[in-house]
Amino acid sequence: MSMLQRLDAADALPGAAELRARTYELLRLEPGSAVLDVGCGAGLAVSELSSRGFRAVGVDLSAEMIEEAHRRSPGSEFLVGDAYALPVDGGFAGYRADKVFHELAEPERALAEARRVLAPGGRIVLSGPDWEALMIDSSYPALTREIVRARASVIAAPRIARGFRRLLTGCGFREVSVEGVVGFLGGATFFRGLVDVAVRVGAVSGEEGEVWLAEQVDGEGFVAVPQFLASGRAGSSC
Repeated sequence: MSMLQRLDAADALPGAAELRARTYELLRLEPGSAVLDVGCGAGLAVSELSSRGFRAVGVDLSAEMIEEAHRRSPGSEFLVGDAYALPVDGGFAGYRADKVFHELAEPERALAEARRVLAPGGRIVLSGPDWEALMIDSSYPALTREIVRARASVIAAPRIARGFRRLLTGCGFREVSVEGVVGFLGGATFFRGLVDVAVRVGAVSGEEGEVWLAEQVDGEGFVAVPQFLASGRAGSSC
């Protein structure tokens, strides 16, 4: 499954549309305000924000994603760019990053860049899952723990979402608030991905992985994962 297919599948999960809508509400934008969506992928959030009357600009590190975003939403603005060096000037009323910060080795640097592009008093919204807290029902709890740890081990900052409040406050954002919801993942492809990573990093054997996978797929297993939404207002720099 390609990255684009994985993103589309994630956007179609139960509760995903409601979670996106909540991030838009937390931005508290006035009609016509400019908002930056960092890590925009194929541009779904940019399209939805534009339909609500905002001037949304999407930025993604992948030129392939930006090309697809232009194809899907030809009237919207998309730019190839890095969270550490955004290809825009300042003056944005909102900054949104969904499922992005767990991939960043230097989150404070990204937030300093967010401060640069936000207008005084502009709002930031971060959202993402806690990859060390995946909850999976299984007859093999010890094996499950190893598989979850293995998945988290290949992510730059798997626990970043639980630290959003500390991160934003430490970087000078004011009026910081955090909300939590439980999201759901699943499907044979997702479980296969978990096992492949665990086997690759040596956390479990191939045989153990197949036994665990068979139980999940045959039992139509699913994964519950805590997801955090944090918002704040631009204050002093990091």
